[in-house]
Amino acid sequence: MIQSHTKNSGFEHLGIAPKLQQIIDRLGYTVPTPIQDQAIPIAMDGKDVLGIAQTGTGKTLAFAVPLIQRLAKFGGMGLILAPTRELALQIDEVFQALGRSIGVRTAVLIGGASMNNQIRDINRKPHVIIATPGRLIDHLQQKTVRLDTVMTLILDEADRMLDMGFEPQIKIILRSVPQNRQTLLFSATMPAEIWRIANTYMRTPVRIEIAKSGTMAELVTQEVYAIAKNDKLRLLEWILKQPYKSVLLFSRTKYGAKKITKAVHDMGYKAAEIHSNRSLAQRREALDGFKSGRYRVLVGTDIAARGIDVTGISLVINYDLPDVAEDYVHRIGRTGRAGEKGHAISFASPDQGQEVRAIEKLTGKILPMAKLPELPPQRGSYGASPRPFAFQPRTASHAPVAAQPHPARRVGRWRPRR
Repeated sequence: MIQSHTKNSGFEHLGIAPKLQQIIDRLGYTVPTPIQDQAIPIAMDGKDVLGIAQTGTGKTLAFAVPLIQRLAKFGGMGLILAPTRELALQIDEVFQALGRSIGVRTAVLIGGASMNNQIRDINRKPHVIIATPGRLIDHLQQKTVRLDTVMTLILDEADRMLDMGFEPQIKIILRSVPQNRQTLLFSATMPAEIWRIANTYMRTPVRIEIAKSGTMAELVTQEVYAIAKNDKLRLLEWILKQPYKSVLLFSRTKYGAKKITKAVHDMGYKAAEIHSNRSLAQRREALDGFKSGRYRVLVGTDIAARGIDVTGISLVINYDLPDVAEDYVHRIGRTGRAGEKGHAISFASPDQGQEVRAIEKLTGKILPMAKLPELPPQRGSYGASPRPFAFQPRTASHAPVAAQPHPARRVGRWRPRR
């Protein structure tokens, strides 16, 4: 059984068990992030936690460490809900790294994967189940899983699950687990729906707020190009000629992601697409290829904004501005992680002034506008003949973006075409 102790480590004051501490040291974690520093000891005491922290702050370790330690001490089972298949798999990777050597068993219940294999994993009596809400409901309806031994329930990226329409499933699951349990809820934003869930299903949770809603990663510089829709691919080609090592690009639609991926291939770069029309195997191959460097560009919809945990992404491109301003923060949070610098470029058409202002209002920062470079000529099957562009900033624009991330420069406010 795991016993708490302290040792000479950045995690020494958190009361982590000896074996678990040795694993953390071996994995190279030296200094806890703010959410880890605050959440781990509280969760270890068995209290409910309402954690508000932006993406990329180390939330998975913040709940994985106390969960493993409490399961070793008290028994029972842990249940983790995640909004996407990708995030569920990445959470499982963390649990495998932390718990494999001490015998922690997990089962991942996600759509697009074999039900038979999942039932086999359930029959092995896992210590931790990691699931997307829809697939967990499938198992509950088929009576292939029981949740009566759940000691700790964790809702990760809770706001994203609500955005995706999972509130009815979440409420069913909350009614299916024991009332006498610990609940940890982590979210990047705190909409009214989250408050209702916290007030109804949590027991006097300790609120930990690392960054307020709309807070952006500190090491990410940003800029926006005012660009006609038909010229976006030509601007993208110019950007990809710069020495950015890895590029995550966001499209508003699945069809757009497919079209952009093909265009990037035509430009001579290796790219993959990730969205809900791709099978689980295709999505895993795309993400693994992006992590390993096999693909320089990963093109996705917002399914990737909160479901990708990849360090070393040097550039995020908002090829299409998001429909919701909060998603902008989640998108650009994919770069500038783990103490590294990052850069974010957004494309905005002249009639998107409202979207730009919504992002600026949420973040409290002006998005610097960049001067369009001399674009490559139209080539191959993508792009269209450039049309006159009506947008002009109020003041003189600055030079084109440098090849490497640079400090953001304010050159005027957005003036959409009227």
